[in-house]
Amino acid sequence: MPARTQSTSPAPIESYSDSSAQANALAGAKPANRKLKYDVKIPGDKPWSDTGIDLLAQDSVTITSTGAPISDLGSASGCDPQGQQRSWWDLLHALPVNTSGRDALIGLVGDTATSVPFLVGSKFEQKIPQAGRLFLGVNEIQNMSAACNYKVSIAILPAAAARVLRASATAPQLPADLLDQIPRRVADSAGNPGDMVNFIIIGPQKSLESAFASAGWVSVDRTKEDATLHAILSSLTKKSYVEMPMSELFLFNRPQDYGFARAEPLEVISTRHHLRIWRAPFDYNSQPVWVGAATHDIGFDRDNRDGGVTHKIDPDIDIEREFVGRSLNATGAIGSLGHVSPSNPMLNANTATGAAFHSNGQILVMSLQ
Repeated sequence: MPARTQSTSPAPIESYSDSSAQANALAGAKPANRKLKYDVKIPGDKPWSDTGIDLLAQDSVTITSTGAPISDLGSASGCDPQGQQRSWWDLLHALPVNTSGRDALIGLVGDTATSVPFLVGSKFEQKIPQAGRLFLGVNEIQNMSAACNYKVSIAILPAAAARVLRASATAPQLPADLLDQIPRRVADSAGNPGDMVNFIIIGPQKSLESAFASAGWVSVDRTKEDATLHAILSSLTKKSYVEMPMSELFLFNRPQDYGFARAEPLEVISTRHHLRIWRAPFDYNSQPVWVGAATHDIGFDRDNRDGGVTHKIDPDIDIEREFVGRSLNATGAIGSLGHVSPSNPMLNANTATGAAFHSNGQILVMSLQ
């Protein structure tokens, strides 16, 4: 698939703008020069194909496709852009769009680690939330290919220039008295200080849930019992299980209200992006305030509390803070965002399990659309 890299240092605030200078120049300066209709051929023996089409934020895109076998010996019925029904064997493997059938036509806008592949199928109609290059591919297991080619027609209805060229909103600045009401760290059930609070989201609960779902994050199971039942149901419906629970941590004297994660099905046990969110006991501008702590599991480690096995986190937690911001901003759900520095920033500490981490002490504040 397209190169998908993650920055090793926090991105500047300017990089979050959903209307880049390049996109604005293309949309505003010479709209008549944009090509709005394309016909492309997508081969099944490549996981991703670069269409060469740069989409702008708020473009409405319609994609239609038909499939045909690569070989004369192939079956046309096996080349459905909607994909083929998955088998029990598929449960052992991860597909780029794990809820869709094998060999389905899929798409991706942008080529960053935060981009979420989506089903195109025989017809796709949607408004694009953020500018990026359009890639098309096949929903296949890594290192395997489909015996099909797809003929694809793409039509673009440009967004109104006024919407594409809208001015970037000013990042929300929480008053110092509100910021000081938020503890710098969460704690385990015994009161041992743990992960650092590193992001804040301002906006309605439904918008919060929708933003994380659109960005490819899944709500994790709350208990082991829930996990067992969910894993069984996932197997029965031929879907991979990615909602593995995370431990309860505490902020504002209660466990997290939400736990979200992003991981590949085969790697979820050892490696995943994950975060916890608590509803703050106060609002800002009549909107709920949500406080979060995000870390990236990269393997296993020794738990200093009891000598057991626990997850090892990437010690540079600022990378994960920025990953959360980029993934949500890519959906178009974020109205504004920026960094704030509390009066008592956390720079170096250890989690409740004993793992060291470091930060520049900043908190990412995001306001939902």
